[in-house]
Amino acid sequence: MTAHPVEAQETGSKLKQVVTGPLLFLFILGDVLGAGIYALMGVLAKEVGGALWVPLVVALLLALLTAGSYAELVTKFPRAGGAAVFAERAFGKPLLSFLVGFCMLAAGVVSAAGLALAFAGDYLGTFLPVPPIPAAIVFLALVALVNARGIQESTRGNVVMTVIEVSGLVIVVVCVAVMLGAGGGDVSRVGAFPEGANPAIATLGAAIIAYYSFVGFETSANIAEEVREPSRVYPKALFGALITAGVVYVLVGLASSIALAPEQLSRSSGPLLAVVSASGVPVPEAVFSLIALVAVANGALLTMIMASRVTFGMAEQHLLPAVLGRTLPKRRTPWVAIVVTTLVAMALTLVGDLSLLASTVVLLLLFVFIAVNVSVLVLRRQPVEHRHFRVWTFVPVLGVASCVLLLTQQEGPVWLAGGIALVVGVVLYFAARLVPSRA
Repeated sequence: MTAHPVEAQETGSKLKQVVTGPLLFLFILGDVLGAGIYALMGVLAKEVGGALWVPLVVALLLALLTAGSYAELVTKFPRAGGAAVFAERAFGKPLLSFLVGFCMLAAGVVSAAGLALAFAGDYLGTFLPVPPIPAAIVFLALVALVNARGIQESTRGNVVMTVIEVSGLVIVVVCVAVMLGAGGGDVSRVGAFPEGANPAIATLGAAIIAYYSFVGFETSANIAEEVREPSRVYPKALFGALITAGVVYVLVGLASSIALAPEQLSRSSGPLLAVVSASGVPVPEAVFSLIALVAVANGALLTMIMASRVTFGMAEQHLLPAVLGRTLPKRRTPWVAIVVTTLVAMALTLVGDLSLLASTVVLLLLFVFIAVNVSVLVLRRQPVEHRHFRVWTFVPVLGVASCVLLLTQQEGPVWLAGGIALVVGVVLYFAARLVPSRA
């Protein structure tokens, strides 16, 4: 892979270019780490026993393949809208471009609704017992206000919240290190798969779960238009954040399997809290609840930033009504897109149970990733005037193969839900085109 330095680019964008390299790195890191890791280890323990780090490494490698394609496309075409814009340039099919963007929107808005419900549930109940759905709606409204204030303010808030997220995971690792120093724990568990399990099959099944923990890096493509010198800083921030998250995940996986047996991890709804408790280090439970709240809030903020920028970018490409491309005069943030995506997320919180939709999010994102990997190869025929990052050709090919592999592991109900979402997207596409034609 090659990267070429480039002078600061004037894109003529309506959005404000204020995101620096360090802010972008923390934006991606905060979105990738998210809240999932705080419940991930118990689920993985059911699949691979104490070898928690193995599927995490596999998932990281799979994520890096598609990340390579994003690095080339974002530095080549730094526009809000991400995958939808890439598909439009590559294939010139408005319906396909719309569906790619719609998949991103569906994944982002549903994820934000789920995070809002998680925020308003037991974590918030530790400090303030309130009805979950009203609290989730208020939470999303506050996220929208931060989002509308500006990308610079949003990313600065993300810096603080990402530091808190990482500190919680560091606490886990340090506590288990203290436990080991005192002669506790069992290091032999880190390579032990469940009795009778095929390590390769178990790792593949767990890698699908672990892959979800790396999802989030793709959202950074939707703020490329607000990044200073994207051709220079984007690849470094993207790969640096993914690798950093991978290292943190592996360390947490090792610590978890050393501190607790797989059976104990799998039974816990808060496995990392159980790990810290098992270490014997006196860390108050309220501290971890607060850290979890921050992690959830950060994930929701970054997800809604992505959703609003996808909506704005699709409006700019005439894939959605032009009104969604309106920005605040001074803040230069896409306020109409922010309002609409927030209202949809609020409506989804009324569903309450989003477990099936969460699995559908992964399915929809895999379709997006396939489109991105293919777009890289197609757009090699469209040179640009500025220099940009270029990924090795075999990387997007392997990226497509990895997505197809993960798709084969999805269950029937998830495919049904994904199909329904795509049908809704097709209906919205044609409905949007009937309105202007009648006018």
